[in-house]
Amino acid sequence: MFSTYIHKRINIVLLIIIFCFVLIIGKVFYIQVFDYKKLNGLANGLWSRNLPIEADRGSISTADKKVIASNLTTVSLVFIPNQINQDKKEEIATNISEILNCSKEAISEHLYKKSSIERVHPEGRRISYEQADKIDALGYDGVYLVKESKRIYPYNQLLSHVLGYVGIDNQGLSGLELQYNKYLTGASGSIQYYSDAKGQKLTKNEKYVQPTNGMNIELTVNYDIQASMERELDNAMTRYKADGAWAIAMDPNSGEILGMVSRPGFDPNEYKKYSIEEINRNLAIWASYEPGSTFKIITLASSLEEKTIDLEKDTFYDGGSVNVDGARIKCWKHGGHGAQTFLEVVQNSCNLGVNTGTYLNLKKNLQII
Repeated sequence: MFSTYIHKRINIVLLIIIFCFVLIIGKVFYIQVFDYKKLNGLANGLWSRNLPIEADRGSISTADKKVIASNLTTVSLVFIPNQINQDKKEEIATNISEILNCSKEAISEHLYKKSSIERVHPEGRRISYEQADKIDALGYDGVYLVKESKRIYPYNQLLSHVLGYVGIDNQGLSGLELQYNKYLTGASGSIQYYSDAKGQKLTKNEKYVQPTNGMNIELTVNYDIQASMERELDNAMTRYKADGAWAIAMDPNSGEILGMVSRPGFDPNEYKKYSIEEINRNLAIWASYEPGSTFKIITLASSLEEKTIDLEKDTFYDGGSVNVDGARIKCWKHGGHGAQTFLEVVQNSCNLGVNTGTYLNLKKNLQII
């Protein structure tokens, strides 16, 4: 009886072992067949590294196809500290600092950082091709040169307040560059390589991910109109020693903006040389002003349309000032213009004739009706 009991216990243990074994085999099978892609991706992520390739920002052009914001391809310096021989770091710092004309300490700080990829910023950002060739000729492991784009404005101050400018990382900071930043900004690419736990590069094929450039934008602004407006406002600023000037040209049929100028202006290529007030104040749309004499034509046009005045037959006497419903309105000319027809009111831009004369004629006609 005791022997039978032992056999039963042994059989139970064997069944448990077999069951566990089946579970293990099933789990391995599931991982190998169904979970392979996920785990393989996680494993690749552990040993893969990406060297960034910046996408080109979209260009901005006028309606007549003049490109007024584009890109210049440049080169930047990147370190992968784990791939750099420890015994050569001082030598690398010395040689590269001489090429970049900066302090050795600044380069050493980047070399000794505990990071997988270290951008040499700002010393190694957007360096010249001559400097890049000298660094490349040194042939150091872990020292890479990657492509970057620099925003350029070929016409300098032209349409500067409308365009705005971008920062060091090509992000829009004002104007159209900021407003349409998500459309102008592309998707960066990369060169993917593989390294071991110590950061040493593995002999495995590199993978190139092509960057996607940003979208281009075409404005309604006409280059010739814009250039003429800027030239005339610059001349006026000089002639009258003005603090500011601004102008807008619009197509009355469509409402499209053909030109917009604000002075003082700035060169977005050198935005750091200007104050925030000079850069961010587009006076053509930022400042608020009374319409003034420009609205007189609207007042007179409405009176003509309602037939409350006749430009040649109706008259108005301008004595220099008048009280209308408790408000005192003055003419711009001291003493007033005297007796005038409404056609002369328009010619003289008479404040009282336009504002009170049309009002009194309208009131008279309403009483007659």
